[in-house]
Amino acid sequence: MTALLTILVLVFITIAIWQMVKIFDLAQVGNSNSQIATDKDNNLNGYLMIGFLAFIYIITIWSVVELGDLPLMSNSASAHGPEIDNLMTISMILIFIVQVITQFLLHYFSFKYKGEKGKKALFFADNNTLEFIWTIIPVIVLAGLIIYGLFTWSSIMNVNEDEDPLVVELYAQQFNWKARYAGQDNTLGKANVRLIDIDRANILGLDEADPNAQDDVITTELHLPVGRPVLFKMRSQDVLHSAYMPHFRAQMNCVPGMITQFGFTPTVTTEDMRQNPDIIDKVTNINNIRAEKSKDLVAKGEDALERYDFDYLLLCNKICGKSHYNMQMKIIVETQEEYDAWMKEQKVFKNSLIN
Repeated sequence: MTALLTILVLVFITIAIWQMVKIFDLAQVGNSNSQIATDKDNNLNGYLMIGFLAFIYIITIWSVVELGDLPLMSNSASAHGPEIDNLMTISMILIFIVQVITQFLLHYFSFKYKGEKGKKALFFADNNTLEFIWTIIPVIVLAGLIIYGLFTWSSIMNVNEDEDPLVVELYAQQFNWKARYAGQDNTLGKANVRLIDIDRANILGLDEADPNAQDDVITTELHLPVGRPVLFKMRSQDVLHSAYMPHFRAQMNCVPGMITQFGFTPTVTTEDMRQNPDIIDKVTNINNIRAEKSKDLVAKGEDALERYDFDYLLLCNKICGKSHYNMQMKIIVETQEEYDAWMKEQKVFKNSLIN
């Protein structure tokens, strides 16, 4: 498939260069060697425009049939996920309709009104009706999308404090994540990068004198109880990062020197998501690929690839350095009982300090 795409790209580049050379020749007004487009040239280009229109429609239909399943759109795992997916679906449908109509008009008119000997094109300086139509329609559509998007964004970002959300800090640094839980008081202690003390295991710069920091819990794995709202506070130690949790339809920049936040309610546990048919198909496909690659590795005396199992992930969605691609943390969504049992196994901040 890659080889075919490479060949197609090279062919299109060659055609583009050829066409640019022809345009350059036609632009040489007054040059005795300049070429004049004939009816044959115009007819050829007109039919090529229709051919390219057919190609666009064929490749579009093929893409919808073969790639249009969009499995990610069926496995959102947060309460607001369906709203985001719905907004994306509406946007894609509108883009598809506009693309079909505009491409048809562009290529069909190029064919219908192609140049002919003795035929003179009509010229209109302006047409107020047409300009009003093609201005007001996009304005109305875009305004509707923007307003819908703003209401959706507001409903996501306005975390209801009365619901007692679980408060968790996501701490970004090149090239890993740390999670800090607010402990029994559900209030994060004060922190500052200037207070980082590696020798005392104060890796996030918590204020040791702050009572709210004493029961905070620092982990390298993010556990979330299903069905409970979570309020994330985000910090960055060094450069701009972006906390991206695709299955939860959540993303927020982590900016050095300031705290950003994002909230959502997980709705599907990790174990339940692993039973999702789309996820099962994805895992099976990945493991089949790994099995084939492992055969070559074993033949070379190298270790086989590990079997893949699905997990929610926290990723960095900003290019933050050479190991950006590997900046991720596992997210485990579980029942409240499982979460409580895991939390009891964790050390609180005051007990993790080295004296």
